[in-house]
Amino acid sequence: MSKWQIPAKGGHMENNTGVYFQNMTTSQVKERLKNNDVILIPVGSTENHGPSAPYGEDTFLDTRLCEQVALATGCTVAQPIWYGSHPYHHLGMPGTIMIPEETLADYLCYVFAGFWNTGFRKMIVVNGHGQDYVIPLAIHKFGKKFQVPGIILYCHFWNAAKELLNTKAFGGPFETPFIHADECEQSYALALFPELCNQAEAVETKPAPMLPPGHINNSAENGPGPIKWYNAYGSVGMECICTPEGVIGNAKLADAEKAREGVERILDYLEKLVHDITAKYPPGELPPIELVTQRKREDIEAVIKGPFNGGRHIYTLTY
Repeated sequence: MSKWQIPAKGGHMENNTGVYFQNMTTSQVKERLKNNDVILIPVGSTENHGPSAPYGEDTFLDTRLCEQVALATGCTVAQPIWYGSHPYHHLGMPGTIMIPEETLADYLCYVFAGFWNTGFRKMIVVNGHGQDYVIPLAIHKFGKKFQVPGIILYCHFWNAAKELLNTKAFGGPFETPFIHADECEQSYALALFPELCNQAEAVETKPAPMLPPGHINNSAENGPGPIKWYNAYGSVGMECICTPEGVIGNAKLADAEKAREGVERILDYLEKLVHDITAKYPPGELPPIELVTQRKREDIEAVIKGPFNGGRHIYTLTY
């Protein structure tokens, strides 16, 4: 029997249950850092997911996964980034709030800096929304700008499910390929936040590809071609023109049980990742200074100490 809660029974965003950083006091965070200094940073979006799922679906997918991992490992979760970047074909879709790529990357860079300065110097960015071209940019911006020892890893959680996102023909549980707000994504929503879904209003639509098959892969990044779906322009029709329902595929086929094994695999992986990080670098320990920066050692040691412990804050390195 799985230790994970599927379907999940509510979230923790407004509760002080030892999950969210923003719900804690300074003394609680200080004690927490002694035992586990990993923080999960959910990066979601606000976008149209049709009549059967909420606008915050991508964010709720992230947070419900992160909450269970935090409860299992003792790590902490940041309240999510609610607004994300979107591919060009989402442009103009009502309910979809699009943040420019450069703006989001800079924003995330300083989120990382703020958590590093607080003591959470091992970060895992958890994302389930199509902004893979932005988050790595933010990580590298942080690394180049601040050049401090730490760990920032990006996990697009869908990739952790691997073949369990496939259709039955390729070893997965689904009838149709994963695209957007469809059988697959809606199944995960029903497994992680069923109280926010209305399956009775699920709809079916047809995708609008503009190139022959065999080149562009699907949202699971395991389709028939070598080109990732977000590395293309002119490959699909605009969502607000071709699929104004907010769904691309068949959400009517969704079932929480179809997502169960995939959700368990994602949770198992995130749990292992937290444990592997803390085993290699226990709380308070960081990668060796001399291997990650050529800044003056005394400057790096000062910001590691921090402004309350006889050192300096991280922003003295750049401002």
